[in-house]
Amino acid sequence: MPRDAHEPVYVISVAAKLLQCHPQTLRLYEREGLLEPKRSPQHTRLYSEADLERVRQIQRLTQDMGVNIAGVEVVLDLLGQIRELQEQVARLQSEEARRTALVPVEPLSGKRRGRRTKIVEIEG
Repeated sequence: MPRDAHEPVYVISVAAKLLQCHPQTLRLYEREGLLEPKRSPQHTRLYSEADLERVRQIQRLTQDMGVNIAGVEVVLDLLGQIRELQEQVARLQSEEARRTALVPVEPLSGKRRGRRTKIVEIEG
């Protein structure tokens, strides 16, 4: 059975090693509000796979693209909004598809299929 990506499993030292960064970097991201690791009953930070992926995204923005921490916050917020809007669009499309599937469509009869419409110009 696959593990839930949001299940907190890594202590800070293991997470830092997996991410190839210093534990202090993870503490900084938490202080800046970019990361919210879960806490054990003993208040130990516990990171999930989703947390690690978020840090990788932060690393790409800061190291590869030169974005500062304030910019990272803006980018991540915008990406979150985009994700929410995409989910909303998908829900609406699904609802629309379900509604259209419920509406019976009458096939055109042979008489109406060949009928032409005459366009009449009305003078006003």
